[in-house]
Amino acid sequence: MSLRTPRFRLALRIGFAAALLFVAVFAVRTVASLIYWSDEAHQEQPIEGWMMPGYVGRSWGVPREVIEAALGAQDGAPSRRSLEQIAEAQGITLPELIARIEMAIADFRRAHPDSRND
Repeated sequence: MSLRTPRFRLALRIGFAAALLFVAVFAVRTVASLIYWSDEAHQEQPIEGWMMPGYVGRSWGVPREVIEAALGAQDGAPSRRSLEQIAEAQGITLPELIARIEMAIADFRRAHPDSRND
């Protein structure tokens, strides 16, 4: 295909527009995430049943793996379920599960004192 054909130029324009849209979407998501997690109201939130393990880890400044280990995840795959759903599946109460998570956070922070979100 020659660079001078209208079809080729149209294909290039469409490809360029798609690439720009792709970059714009991810730029907006990145900025929105930075704004959200920079707000002190979202840091160290009291752990509640609606939260997912990744949210708790991000809010408390600990790796998701620490939270997943406290939940007893054995396959290493991140859980997309809420803490309430996880507690129900494990046959324990939500306060018991939250206590395990809080203990894991405290243990991680004792072992890594410089990891705290400041």
